[in-house]
This record gives sequence, structure tokens and C-alpha cells, in this order.
Amino acid sequence: MINEAVQLRVEKTLSFVPEGNVISYGLLADLCGLPGRARMMGKCLQEIETDCNWHRVLRADGKIALPSGSDKAREQRERLIAEGVEVKRSRVNMKNFGWTPDIHTILVALEY
Repeated sequence: MINEAVQLRVEKTLSFVPEGNVISYGLLADLCGLPGRARMMGKCLQEIETDCNWHRVLRADGKIALPSGSDKAREQRERLIAEGVEVKRSRVNMKNFGWTPDIHTILVALEY
């Protein structure tokens, strides 16, 4: 079980990812102050009960990490497409749709 403080960090960080953009598990971990803990982010997202924009989190290569053909993978794909993110073969071009926070967000808004 992931502790509540980490869950709150993840939820807050994801709230900054704009609609139509995605972030990798690794960058999410880095921005949460937990470098190298990409897998922890996946576990944390499974435990969070609120809709925290989980669908905007992908593997570093832009691929949907959920099992192909699963209901959740379909939901993630549909939600991304609805936001204008191009998804081809369960993959998103991270150069086109990947979110990189500006320096103000990193230094002031995230507060970690």
C-alpha cells in the first residue's frame, strides 16, 4: 500500500498536466520528488480512488502500460483521443504530446 502523502503528491502533480498532454511514469516520479520510482507511480495510480487524470500517464516510450485489449486500456485510449491526443497502436508520440513543466511549476507550484 502506498502512503497517503505520496498519493497526494501524485494527484497534485497530475493536476498540472494539461489536457491534451501526457507524462511518463518516470517523469511523474521525478516531479513528485521520487526519482527512479516509476513503478511506484503505477501502483499508486491503481490505489487512488479519485479521477486524477491517470489516463495521461504512459510508459517512457509513449505506450499505454495497461494490458492490450483490457477495459482500462480502451478507456485510457478513448480519454486521450477525446482530449485531442493522437493514439496509434496504443502508442502516443511523446515528442508531440509529452508535457514538460516550466521552471515556475517546478520551483513554485509543485513545492517538493
